[in-house]
Amino acid sequence: MPQHWKVGDLAKLTGLTVRTLRFYDQIGLFSPSGHSDSGHRLYYEADIKKLHQILSLKDLGLSLEEIQSVLKGHTYTPSHIVGIQIERVRKNIKNQQKLLAELERVAEQMNDQDPPSVDEFISLLETMKMNHEKYIIEHRLRWEHYFDQLGDLLSEK
Repeated sequence: MPQHWKVGDLAKLTGLTVRTLRFYDQIGLFSPSGHSDSGHRLYYEADIKKLHQILSLKDLGLSLEEIQSVLKGHTYTPSHIVGIQIERVRKNIKNQQKLLAELERVAEQMNDQDPPSVDEFISLLETMKMNHEKYIIEHRLRWEHYFDQLGDLLSEK
């Protein structure tokens, strides 16, 4: 009998949520190869390889729609993918510069014994929220580690 994983096991292994895996199935991006007699989603080795491809393309900055297009055989040239990455980096730099400017402004006000207004703190919090992407990148690195472990496990067979 071939090795398989239920959706919860796959979620734990990859660091993705069950909800994300179900969403991918719902939109037709990533569906299980089988189901158990009781209706549980069952993922096999080929599914794991496809999920790795999806997450790698997502990490390159492609949207879910673009990833679906790639999986259907439409190709993106390396220069197009690099262009997507350049735009993402530019956006991140712009967000970081905005956060830096707001933090400097708040620090200056505090040094002048002039506490920032509630609106200024809200603006700062909104900018900080936009910079939450660092957490997302760290999360992606963690699932890459899980995939490495999975690859090791599969190569032992």
